[in-house]
Amino acid sequence: MTDHSAAPRVRGERDRAAESTLASRVQGTVRIVGAGLLGSSIGHALTALDIDVALDDTSPAQLRLAVDYGAGRLAAAADDPSLIVVAVPPDVTADVIERELAQHPNAVVTDVASVKLEPLRTLRERGVDLTHYIGSHPLAGRERGGAISARADIFVGRPWVVCRDEDTPAADLALVEGLALDLGATPLEMTPEDHDRAVALVSHVPQLVASLLAGRFVDAPDGSLRLAGQGVRDTTRIAASAPELWVQILGANAAPVVDVLDALADDLSTVADALRAPEAPGSRRAVADTIRRGNDGVERLPGKHGQNRRFDQVVVMVDDTPGQLGRLFGDLGELEVNVEDFRLEHSPGAQFGLAEISVVPGAVRRAVDGLEARGWKIASTTND
Repeated sequence: MTDHSAAPRVRGERDRAAESTLASRVQGTVRIVGAGLLGSSIGHALTALDIDVALDDTSPAQLRLAVDYGAGRLAAAADDPSLIVVAVPPDVTADVIERELAQHPNAVVTDVASVKLEPLRTLRERGVDLTHYIGSHPLAGRERGGAISARADIFVGRPWVVCRDEDTPAADLALVEGLALDLGATPLEMTPEDHDRAVALVSHVPQLVASLLAGRFVDAPDGSLRLAGQGVRDTTRIAASAPELWVQILGANAAPVVDVLDALADDLSTVADALRAPEAPGSRRAVADTIRRGNDGVERLPGKHGQNRRFDQVVVMVDDTPGQLGRLFGDLGELEVNVEDFRLEHSPGAQFGLAEISVVPGAVRRAVDGLEARGWKIASTTND
């Protein structure tokens, strides 16, 4: 694989429109090896598009569960897949890719492992012909794994990294990118090296930070935990992830993760030193600079979950009774207020929750006035 530009190239609408007349999206049989969260989710999404999905997994129970839930059918020896998606744990990804390339020489093989360089190095060292292999990675998932947690929509609007080189046949590239597009994702081209450095920062280290913070709760007094609000839940949500999988992911991407952890440790040390002597010259500035740099970083995050200034928040009190959220969304629909983002925080010991609704700034007044007229109590808005 050869180096591309360090920055990922996002495939724009013009690119897609031009290629749509030259290459179709996924057709024929798609073989998915690995019926866990990602494999089954891909299966559900493709099945919904009437694509023949053949599932395989080393675990008969997991495989049967995925089939029972409608992610595809059992793979058969006579299958002649056009595309093979390898969705297995990182420690066996290279082995399965090698096997699938040998058993299905006419198929394009991709994998969805969250680490791209280590499997590629292993395959190259073994001398495997990688002409019809394209590594890829959808930046999507859930903190819970397995076929039972799979959802067809987890890829919608998410980046899907594609790692190809100059020897990749155009038709093979179109097929893998077509898979991403069919599932509602946005293909981006990156080198394996750039991908692994990127996910170390935005995925792998956040997992460790969430786990380390949540680990402090183990010995915390119950009274302290009863004070936990949405902020701590947001920052520790992914701490519920499976340790077995993350040991493999972090081990396969250790060097880039260590680079980020070392820099983060330096930042933590700076803040800790400042707080050890909060009255010392420069201490308050060190703390303020830390918070402000965090502000700047969050504003760079794309989409609704970054502090995108296009959206304001309206916080509505919602009774903890069945049907209330449905009524709230129904009222917002009648008011022609589009919900850009949503989260619900339950108040400990209270019979109500706080629904934080993100809307475009021009819709705030219409939402507040309309909801109050319908009997809703507004707790706050970002303009308060």
